[in-house]
Amino acid sequence: QAQLVETGGGLVQAGGSLRLSCAPSERTFFSVRWGWFRQAPGKEREFVAAINWIGNSPQYAGSVKGRFTISRDNANNTVYLQMSALKPEDAAVYYCAAGNTMGVRMTDYSSWGQGTQVTVSS
Repeated sequence: QAQLVETGGGLVQAGGSLRLSCAPSERTFFSVRWGWFRQAPGKEREFVAAINWIGNSPQYAGSVKGRFTISRDNANNTVYLQMSALKPEDAAVYYCAAGNTMGVRMTDYSSWGQGTQVTVSS
């Protein structure tokens, strides 16, 4: 399985924005579905957003809908998560994932990144 590499995490004030990026270590890696999950301390990993490989059919968790946007750049085989109006409760380690089913469960995704930390100060 190709390794996924996330970048773009960091510290931001509440109300601010960040953009996360995810690309496979092997440029030719292909997957039907790309997603973002997050895990806050003491909590289970949860679904955030997902998109198909051609960049359509985005899906969002209710807690981020209207604030986060997932997109894909097929030319660079990269998926992005644009996060706006960030709240302290958005703070977590964000993980990129890739799979071949249209799902929102962790088990629907077979490739994962190492995660990138997002910290939101109030």
